[in-house]
Amino acid sequence: MNERTAFIPSNRQPGPSRTDWRELGIHTYIKIFIIAGLFFYLFHIEVYRIVYRWVTDSSWSHGFLIPFFSLYFLNQRKDQILNLQFQPNYLGLFFLIGCIVAYPFVIFQLKIAYFQSLIMIPVLGAIVLFLGGWRLVKYTWLPVLYLYFAVPLPGRFYREVTIPMRVLAARVACVLLDSLRAVEATANGVIIDVVLNGKRIEPPLDVAEACSGMRLLMTFLALGVAMAYLHYRPIWQRIILLLSTIPIAILCNIVRVTVTGFIYIFVAPKYTQGIYHDALGIGMLPLAFGLYGLLARFMSRLFVEETSSVTADIVVRKRD
Repeated sequence: MNERTAFIPSNRQPGPSRTDWRELGIHTYIKIFIIAGLFFYLFHIEVYRIVYRWVTDSSWSHGFLIPFFSLYFLNQRKDQILNLQFQPNYLGLFFLIGCIVAYPFVIFQLKIAYFQSLIMIPVLGAIVLFLGGWRLVKYTWLPVLYLYFAVPLPGRFYREVTIPMRVLAARVACVLLDSLRAVEATANGVIIDVVLNGKRIEPPLDVAEACSGMRLLMTFLALGVAMAYLHYRPIWQRIILLLSTIPIAILCNIVRVTVTGFIYIFVAPKYTQGIYHDALGIGMLPLAFGLYGLLARFMSRLFVEETSSVTADIVVRKRD
């Protein structure tokens, strides 16, 4: 009688593996809810302030989606997280205490609302490190850091950043409009003066703050990070795709301002305001994703990575 026994190396942990969040158990969820309650109690003012900005400022309305993306990133790593052997790290406790002690200083000394909101994220990271150790940090660092995209920038800083983008969009749109025979366009900062068939159009076209492209840039940058993380490709390609979100967003905004100028001149000024203006801005997202997809496809076809399949060694013992 011949008997064959195969020895196949495996890196799986002994015992059954968890595959569903419900397998964590009720006690784990009670601990999570207690920690979440304490976190909200400490930072409830900042949470209300951020949500209020999401509701009232259309430039930050994408903030509602950011926490869901973070949860989705966690779910993508659930097999690893559920089967981790947590090792609490007291360095996380040190960071946690440091952040909590610094919080009143930020409130009463610095008096900068942005830093008050921003400190929530290091606190959350310190909690993860303290309770789960570096093993848990390995799989949760991106979902935690991704929350930075949900914190609105200070209004003053935001306006200062948008001015160069508005000026650039106005100048490029002016050049394109001026290329038409019947149109004479001149850019003065963020204002475009237009003369059609010798007659000046009043009022001049103003590249407003909403047309700066900052909203598209922040939204597309957040989505670019998500896509670069979720798409399986070499790390250098992910970096290029992530960096490409900035010029793509700027280009799409220039297209938006130029199209707005054409509508303003040849159709009617009323179609460049209100709901029409917002609809045109939303229409730039498909264009941005299309350009991003073309770049990703180009890189995939231009650079073909050699893949090698690693097969496990099998030792066969024959017994007579």
